[in-house]
Amino acid sequence: MIPPASANPALDAGAPPPPQMVAPPPPGTDMTGICFRDQLWLNTYPLDRNLVFDYFALSPFYDYSCNNEQLRLRATHPLDLSHLSKMTGIEYSLSEVLEPHLFVFRKQKRDGPEKVTPMLTYYVLDGSIYQAPQLCNVFASRVGRALYHISKAFNTAASKLEKIGYVDAANEVLPLAYQTKDHRLNVVNARHILASGTQVTISSSPT
Repeated sequence: MIPPASANPALDAGAPPPPQMVAPPPPGTDMTGICFRDQLWLNTYPLDRNLVFDYFALSPFYDYSCNNEQLRLRATHPLDLSHLSKMTGIEYSLSEVLEPHLFVFRKQKRDGPEKVTPMLTYYVLDGSIYQAPQLCNVFASRVGRALYHISKAFNTAASKLEKIGYVDAANEVLPLAYQTKDHRLNVVNARHILASGTQVTISSSPT
């Protein structure tokens, strides 16, 4: 007698059993700098919409307390929405698929059949799994980078203005109160000559 086919496509494809359960990282842990890749698994099994969840479950991003894991233990496909919608708690959903290069998972909290709260997003890109940064972190990073460049521009402009100020101060004519008597006489004589139209001839003394 032929045994009935398993309801879990991963088991039908001969995928390896899930690894030993590992406690999920504490809430708020930044894992955006982590990249997971299992080349042996990729060389053994095809990366498609039926097996990608089993591959994702190998990564440190996977929370074994999620509802999807309960479905796996029941030999039910872990992404079966007809079962997930009847449960409450943490779950993963496959939101975008571009086989075999891109798969996007969304971690969310389900409080009812139609009430879910998005938490985190992960993506599988050509076999490598990453956690997508949150929008608030991206915004804070962009603002910080913009403020850095603005501050640097102001510092550069201030430095150039200081240099220009030093040059102007060196070339500035002294006020009348600080000029010597001979200097004032020379200025008066020059103005008198220019006003009278007298031609002035400057000759060099013989050496």
